Amino acid sequence: MYIIAGLGNPGLKYRHTRHNAGFDAIDVIAKRHGITVKKIEKQALVGQGNIKGQKVLLVKPQTFMNNSGDSLAELVNYYKVDPTEELIVLSDDVTLDPGRIRIRKKGSAGGHNGLKSIIARCGTESFQRVRIGVGILPTGGDMINHVLGHLKRDERKSLEEALEHAADAIELMINGETEAAMNKFN
Repeated sequence: MYIIAGLGNPGLKYRHTRHNAGFDAIDVIAKRHGITVKKIEKQALVGQGNIKGQKVLLVKPQTFMNNSGDSLAELVNYYKVDPTEELIVLSDDVTLDPGRIRIRKKGSAGGHNGLKSIIARCGTESFQRVRIGVGILPTGGDMINHVLGHLKRDERKSLEEALEHAADAIELMINGETEAAMNKFN
């Protein structure tokens, strides 16, 4: 089983903000594959289903971004998933323009507090991730206001294309084709 987790903050206040790109990606994946993500389990909204013959658990942690690892560590332990092989995390990336994604097999948190929490609670940097570009922080800009802000209309359209690419990448990654996904989308 794969745990595919999109990071974000719960509540209408944060809906479709830059920081919630991971939640938005889970919505696209769920819709594409007919998976309902509404059950509350281990501090997360979850939905089980199949993608390309693989059993998956789609996850939206409800612990707020900075504590995403609390929920994911519980799910990884409960489902006995090896995070180095069967965990894929989708998150926003303020170093990429909207419309771009970056796939990695492992890596540091890169300043992202949600990833930092997952690394700390799951005890490894070696999990796959798809980082979704939400726009580069302007020089002198405030990071919190930037990530909790909404994209402009043209940026949102680019983000929606990136969310579709992220869903395409997930389909490759769960079938062991992470290198192919990286070559196609990075």
